[in-house]
Amino acid sequence: MATEATFEVDSDQFPLGTVFENHPDVTVQLERLVPAEDAIIPYVWVRGVDGDGLDAAFESHPGVRRARLVDSVDDDSLLKVEWDPDSEGFLRTLAETDLLLLSATGNETNWTFEIRGDDHGDVAAFEETCRSRGIDLRLTAVHALTPMDGDGDYGLTDAQREALELAYERGYFDSPRQVTLAEIAAELNISQQALAARIRRGTRSLLGETITK
Repeated sequence: MATEATFEVDSDQFPLGTVFENHPDVTVQLERLVPAEDAIIPYVWVRGVDGDGLDAAFESHPGVRRARLVDSVDDDSLLKVEWDPDSEGFLRTLAETDLLLLSATGNETNWTFEIRGDDHGDVAAFEETCRSRGIDLRLTAVHALTPMDGDGDYGLTDAQREALELAYERGYFDSPRQVTLAEIAAELNISQQALAARIRRGTRSLLGETITK
């Protein structure tokens, strides 16, 4: 049975963890993982700081080979980062499996990863491999794959719909923004990382069920 799991890793155990030493208020989100023969090349969103100089700052972090600023919109910056293939960290371990990374969001305290495996054994094997490599991760949630219903819900879960509707009503998608992720998260009584993941996954579901049909 397909299984989804959520793990947390302390920020200092992840290659980008030290970015929060100079920018403690930013949120970093992995947009996409693309496995290649000798590298993992994700797109990374950095929220809450001006994009000027971010690429150079990221390249100074252990585990990062190079970084390039792709674009900036308001205080959100999209970077393309190539990781050091010799670093046996969380991402390298994940790339060696058939697991799917659903979301990854980090802040000054920790990184939260949501992954999906074809069965519970895949997730358990991944966790065991991480621990054998000295990666101290915490399993915070595990559950069976949630079916998607049709009938006009566009593949959204109730939580994703609630987050998107509130973000829209409060002006999060306006330019300039009328509210921050932190303010919406406080209203929903959830963490900022959880809210960011809900908005991103909900938006992806909406796009997948509408403009790509």
